[in-house]
Amino acid sequence: MLRQLVVGAVVLAAATVLLGLAYPTVTWGISRLGASKAEGSVLTDARGCPAGSELVGVDLKVPPGAPDPYLHSRVAGTGDDPLASGDPSASAASNLGPNNPELHRLIAARRAHIAAREGVPPAQVPADAVTGSASGLDPHISPEYAAIQVPRIARATGSSQARVREVIARHTQGRQWGFLGEPRVNVLRVNLALGHTVGTCRHAGDQPRR
Repeated sequence: MLRQLVVGAVVLAAATVLLGLAYPTVTWGISRLGASKAEGSVLTDARGCPAGSELVGVDLKVPPGAPDPYLHSRVAGTGDDPLASGDPSASAASNLGPNNPELHRLIAARRAHIAAREGVPPAQVPADAVTGSASGLDPHISPEYAAIQVPRIARATGSSQARVREVIARHTQGRQWGFLGEPRVNVLRVNLALGHTVGTCRHAGDQPRR
């Protein structure tokens, strides 16, 4: 029995060192090679304030009637609001099939709203503008959806359309590995590159500020 206790204690100690210390340490060390992604791929604005993750789409809003300087993302969340909340905490797929009349109603309402906002014919509004991703968290939009927003953004920010297009082009990614998916624009990166900042910012030891 004493021999079995000794063997058991040795196995326990070895497993503790290997699985409780060595393995987590190696895993943590490997994660540091891509530290940004390991910590959520957080992006900061011009003041150094965390503005969000480049992996999570958030659709910034303005008060009704106010100039709208933002590049908008795909719809996020579900519910009665045809444009949804833009809040990633409310993300979910609608689970509405392609022949569901409620989905057709939502898409028609979204298309009409976006066409009016951007001053384009409804037929020019691309599909990704009126549909959400499966997760509701897609941080990207198509270059076509970004392109119809350029005139509005230029007017609201006082920039030239050429500059806005240049910023969008710098944050447009091609197909993954050259053949998977479609070209895409990271919405948060574009908004930060245009000079937008988060509403509030807290640094260590600071009071919230606006």
